[in-house]
Amino acid sequence: IQTMHKKNTVKELLMMRRQVSKQVFHRKSTRTSFLHFTDITDGNSNLLTYIDTLTCDWSCLFVFQKWNGSHEENYLEPKCKYAKCETFATDVTAPPAPVNPNFTDFPPAAVENGHINPQQMQNPALQGPLAPTAEVKMTLFHWQVQHEAQRIERVSPDLLNMQDSDGDTFLHIAVAQGRRALAYVLAGKMASCGSLDMKEHNGQTALQIAAATNQHLIVQDLLAHGAQINTRDFWGRSPLHVCAEKGYFLSIQSIWRTVSGSGQLTDVEMFNYDGLTPLHAAVMAHNAAIKEMRTLENPCSYMATELTQRRQMYVECIKTLLFMGASCGTKELKSGRTCLHMASEEANVELLLLFLNQPSSLSIVNVKTFSGNTALHIISSLQNHKNQVEAVKLLMRKGADPGARNFENELPSQLVPEGPIGEKVRQILKGKNVHA
Repeated sequence: IQTMHKKNTVKELLMMRRQVSKQVFHRKSTRTSFLHFTDITDGNSNLLTYIDTLTCDWSCLFVFQKWNGSHEENYLEPKCKYAKCETFATDVTAPPAPVNPNFTDFPPAAVENGHINPQQMQNPALQGPLAPTAEVKMTLFHWQVQHEAQRIERVSPDLLNMQDSDGDTFLHIAVAQGRRALAYVLAGKMASCGSLDMKEHNGQTALQIAAATNQHLIVQDLLAHGAQINTRDFWGRSPLHVCAEKGYFLSIQSIWRTVSGSGQLTDVEMFNYDGLTPLHAAVMAHNAAIKEMRTLENPCSYMATELTQRRQMYVECIKTLLFMGASCGTKELKSGRTCLHMASEEANVELLLLFLNQPSSLSIVNVKTFSGNTALHIISSLQNHKNQVEAVKLLMRKGADPGARNFENELPSQLVPEGPIGEKVRQILKGKNVHA
C-alpha cells in the first residue's frame, strides 16, 4: 500500500508541476525552482526537489545534444547535416568536445609540384567521386578540342577536302569564324591527308586566312600541324606580308616563336608582286599613319588615340621582323628604295632612329636608289616639313655624306627648298649645328 501510495504521490506531483509550469512562463531551471511549493505537497518537498533536479538535468542534456547535432535515440534530429558527426557520452558531468560544423571529411585537394597557385586558393578543386583525378588537368580549349573531335570523328577525307564555290574548305570557314578548337581538329585531319595547304579562290591557305583575321592562336596551331609559312596568295603576299600591312604583331610573333621551334625556314625577305618585303610593307603602313596624323589639323581625342595605337602596332611589327632577320638595307624592286629611304620620305624620326641604331647602319646610310638618291637627298628635298631639321641632323650624326651626288649630279644641298626651314637644313648640311 505504501508503494502504491508513493507511486500515486509521484504522479500527482508531476501533474501539479505541469499545471504550475503553464502559469509560470519565465522561470529559471534550477534546483530551488519548486521549493516554494512545499506547502502544497504536504511535506513531500524532498521528492519534488529530486524530480525537478532530474528533469532539469535531462532538459539540459537534451538541449545540449540537440545543439551539437546528436542522433541519439528518442531525440530530435538536428536541422543541419554534417559530413561527420560525433556521439555523445552518457555521463552528463563530462560534456563531449564541440563539433565543428565547417568540418568536412573530404580528401585534400591535389597539389601540383607541392605548391598551390592563387587560382586554386580562390577556386578549390572539386572533391569526391564526381571530381576528376589529380592526374587529369584539362583546360577549356582541350575540352573543346575533345568535343569537336568526337563530332567530326567519322567525317571522310573527301568531305574534309571538299570546296565550295569560293574554293573554301571547312577549315577555311572555321578559321575565318575564329573557331579555334574546330580548326585545330580539322587541321590535324587535313594534315594527315596532306591537304592542309589547300587554297581558296584568292590563293589563300587557311594559315593566310588566320593571319589576315589576326587569329594569332590559330596561326600557332596551324604551324604546329605543319602548315607552310612561305606560301603566296594571288598578290604574291606571304602571311608575313599580310600581318605587316595590317599591323598584326601578335600573329607575327606567333609565327616567329612557332617556326623557330619547329625548324621550318621562313623567308623574311620574300618579295610580293609589288616588289616589297614584309618589312617594306610595315614601314609604308607606318608612314601612312604618320602622314594621316600630320594632315589632320585638329584631330579629336579618339582619332589621335587610334592613330597612335596604329603607329605602335606597326613599330612592334618592324621590331619583330628585324629580330627574325629582315634587313632594313634590302631594296624594293621598283625604284631601289631601302627602308631608310622610305622612312626619309616622311621624315619619320621614330623609324630613322630604329634603323640607324642597327649594327649595319653604317653600311646602309649612304645606299642609293636606282636614281642615285641617298636618304639625305630625299629628306633634303622635303617641302618645309616640321621634322625635316631633326631628321637631317640624325642622318648627319650617323654618317650620311652631304657630298654624295645622284645620277643627275645633284648634291643634297641643291634639293633644299627656300624658306626658314630650308635655310636651317643648308646650315646643317654644311656641318653647322649638327650636334646642337
